[in-house]
Amino acid sequence: MSTASDEQMTGTAGSASQMAGGDPRLDKLVRRLPPRMSDTVTHLLKPSSRWVRIPSGALLVVGGVFSFLPVLGIWMLPLGLALLAEDVPALRASRSKVLDWVERKKPGWLDPSASKNDQS
Repeated sequence: MSTASDEQMTGTAGSASQMAGGDPRLDKLVRRLPPRMSDTVTHLLKPSSRWVRIPSGALLVVGGVFSFLPVLGIWMLPLGLALLAEDVPALRASRSKVLDWVERKKPGWLDPSASKNDQS
């Protein structure tokens, strides 16, 4: 039996370390978002939100590709890929590498005591 299924059966899947997506580093980044956006991303990363997460991720990727248009931006591309990484194993490995890089090069981004407005 996997650890994820054990957590779901014992009711600890909603704990702070498993808040969004199962990667504690991703959870730390999500906690740094503004409250409204953090709540939305946390909801999208729940396993039960798969049918909302996949189309949302695909639309964000498309919006990122068309970032030259007004309102759309390049910020949409990494967010869309991060959402899709929950369901696409090939993207999950890439997300892990990006989070490893963030952990090495930008440790302040993962520091829970850092200010949300800190752009270090």
